[in-house]
Amino acid sequence: MIIKTAEYLISSARTDQCPQAGYPEYAFIGRSNVGKSSLINMLADNNKLAKTSATPGKTILINHFIINKAPEGKMPSALADRPWYLVDLPGYGYAKRSKKDQEGFEHMISSYILEREQMTLLFLLIDVRHEPQRIDLEFIEWLGENGVPFAIVFTKADKVSKGRLGGNVKHYLKELSKQWEELPPYFVTSSETRQGREDLLQYIGEVNESLSQD
Repeated sequence: MIIKTAEYLISSARTDQCPQAGYPEYAFIGRSNVGKSSLINMLADNNKLAKTSATPGKTILINHFIINKAPEGKMPSALADRPWYLVDLPGYGYAKRSKKDQEGFEHMISSYILEREQMTLLFLLIDVRHEPQRIDLEFIEWLGENGVPFAIVFTKADKVSKGRLGGNVKHYLKELSKQWEELPPYFVTSSETRQGREDLLQYIGEVNESLSQD
């Protein structure tokens, strides 16, 4: 998968305001300050695509970015080469939000994940520096209960030693194996070193290719 172009398209407060084009959508979500915007920029090879901030909780809408937008009047014959949407979802678990605001974000997120037909795959971002967090494990359990296709993306791999990195990933997978007979796909990434970029893009390309065979 080669990203030739990446453009911001629209921000939506509700699922029914999202784009109507039937392109596959790959959504990214995680706890606040997990490095989501930096990861999106790294994948798109554009440091200014998604707005980054030192203050967590800045993403408050559903943000759509169109990848490999087709020229006017032209559409590649192979689905794997066709445009797709990269979707930036608000982070969850930001303690400084009011209960009302938090409930609103939870409704927005669950509505998109469960009702958006174009949502092809959800990438759940996990900060690899930390022990498994209850809020993440509960979210993963909720995804499983609702049959949501997802993959795990461990972020900030450059912030820990190689030994600790491997140990933390192994610990997380061991924790998940208590609830899951088959573990979801996972990727280890760093926005600073670009680790995991090719693996993630290759996986998205493979999923796009599989859609053309359905």
